[in-house]
Amino acid sequence: MQVSVDSRSPVDASADVLALPLASLDPSKPKLPARIAAVDRALGGRISSIVSSGDFRGKQGQSVLVYPAGEIGTRRVLLVGMGDEGSLDAEALRCAAGTAMSQAAARHASSVAIAAPNVRRLRAAAVAQALAEGAVLAGYRFDAHRSPPEDAPGEVAAVSLSFDRGVDLRAARAGAARGVCLGESQNVARDLSNEPANELPPSELARRSQRVAREVGLRVRVLDVPELKRRKMGGILAVGQGSANPPRLIVLEHNAPPTRGRAKTRSRQPTICLVGKGITFDSGGISIKPSAGMEEMKHDMSGAAAVVGALRACAVLKVPLHVVGIIAAAENMPSGTAYRPGDIVTAMSGKTIEVMNTDAEGRVVLADALHFARTEFEPRAMIDLATLTGACVIALGKLASGAFGNSERLVEIVRQAGDVASERAWPMPLWEGHRKQIRSEVADIKNTGGREAGASTAAAFLSNFVGDTPWVHLDIAGTGWTSKPGAYQGRGATGVGVRILLEVLRDWKSKRLD
Repeated sequence: MQVSVDSRSPVDASADVLALPLASLDPSKPKLPARIAAVDRALGGRISSIVSSGDFRGKQGQSVLVYPAGEIGTRRVLLVGMGDEGSLDAEALRCAAGTAMSQAAARHASSVAIAAPNVRRLRAAAVAQALAEGAVLAGYRFDAHRSPPEDAPGEVAAVSLSFDRGVDLRAARAGAARGVCLGESQNVARDLSNEPANELPPSELARRSQRVAREVGLRVRVLDVPELKRRKMGGILAVGQGSANPPRLIVLEHNAPPTRGRAKTRSRQPTICLVGKGITFDSGGISIKPSAGMEEMKHDMSGAAAVVGALRACAVLKVPLHVVGIIAAAENMPSGTAYRPGDIVTAMSGKTIEVMNTDAEGRVVLADALHFARTEFEPRAMIDLATLTGACVIALGKLASGAFGNSERLVEIVRQAGDVASERAWPMPLWEGHRKQIRSEVADIKNTGGREAGASTAAAFLSNFVGDTPWVHLDIAGTGWTSKPGAYQGRGATGVGVRILLEVLRDWKSKRLD
């Protein structure tokens, strides 16, 4: 999808659909913004008549189509509601753009012009970014494995964002380019998460990660079973041993320092590690899950998908940091070779883990990935993403990811980034009492601490493998996929994590962890 920025008057738009986002309006005193009032005059007052009738009040998600009779160059004018003007933010803009795209695609329009609204609290660059994100995300379809339905929506090929004259178009274009990159990168994550497990075992996740790396210039390494054994990564190996599809550890690097023989060369830029849980299918293993809803467990690698998407965005946006993405990829299956409840597994760090429940496998593979990240790269900070616990879904629902960590400052940085990116992350407790719950009588730790505080005890487990490195764990079990479509989100994978991670990394050097 091509997204352009101009200062053309909406009256002069020549797209198939002209979208006019509007905040809430009072039918008794309809006051249209100047640029939209110009369109209204060109249409003989039809927009103000619709508002006066009460048929369109500018509520969020509301839309009304107007068909010009040749008065202006566009075939359709779409009024799109954004909600109360006092609460307008980037998310309202994403939703408005998403609504415009969906309505246009349903009518097989190939081009859309959006009259960018003035939002008091946002600069033009942020407005353009949000509109571009909403447009690109709303245009996403996952049709790789089905024949095109007869009533399939069309594909919008071009979107133009029209700003007021006097707006800094260079900044707006930069914002739009960032929005397109983030939307496309999030769609890459959606594609990976939506793939069925038979099409995306750990080896294929590694191949697709390599493909993304080649496209944007990332360095990539894939550690297979012999290398995992050499490095004594007992956690990943244990979880993956019940499957015919062997595990992998995938390492993606943006701004990787040059290699000099076998010697490690440290980056001159701060190193940030992003770690993703990549369980390509989670049956629960020996502790098998109920069959109802098990098909959704193809999404148990949503954390890994977000890491791939985020690294892609880092490369395209030329983020001035050394960013490392580490993915622990395995398939958790029951078989005669599967790991069992009661087993004791030795992680790469040397810590021993008593397996209480084989369905608590994500934290076991992350134990090795986090230790690898810390010891291999000595990062300034680490953030992991994982669809880890149903307990987090009970606590926060689908509205936010849980944020746990050993650094209050880093947790706050992540929380603020989530607010800006509209991917909320809510701080959750990680106390000494939670660490006590996972102490084992026969090993160093156990992989479950019981039903109470399940999300916090899972984070407590992970904290054993991060040392003193500032670290945040994002539990995305409730946000990684959805069954309720939104303005720019269909059923299935959300790609959550890409936008929040890039917002965390933005202007990193100004975000002091001390």
